[in-house]
Amino acid sequence: MKPDPAKVLETVSMMLIMEFVPQLGSSYAQQALAGSATILAVARDEIDRAAARRIEENRALRRLFATAREVVTDTDLAARLTEAAAGEEGSLLVSDLDTSNQGLRGLLVRLHEHVEALRGDAARRLEAAIWDELRASTERRKTILGNF
Repeated sequence: MKPDPAKVLETVSMMLIMEFVPQLGSSYAQQALAGSATILAVARDEIDRAAARRIEENRALRRLFATAREVVTDTDLAARLTEAAAGEEGSLLVSDLDTSNQGLRGLLVRLHEHVEALRGDAARRLEAAIWDELRASTERRKTILGNF
């Protein structure tokens, strides 16, 4: 037997809601258990899309960094952007993808700070692209319950 984590969470969630919640005496206990079952359903959805969402976000950040090098005036930052833009995922483990994402997002913060201090249309376009990516990232991270 090969346990599918998403299927296990879905089964346990449904069992809690359908079998155990109705048997509880207090409405507080029913709500607490139903809330826990809902969290399991959200976790099931996240497991299914975890790697894809992280890879999509990391690629989007790398594309942004590739275009940002033309605007950046700080040589150290430009070099870091070039290196990050050329990077690829070395592993598909979610924990490794998260580590990569954290590094890329840290670089995004540094880039955003730098671009805000620059003048000119190219800097404003890059700043708008950064905000667009931050909005897209928020959308990617939404759960089946919205912003959980």
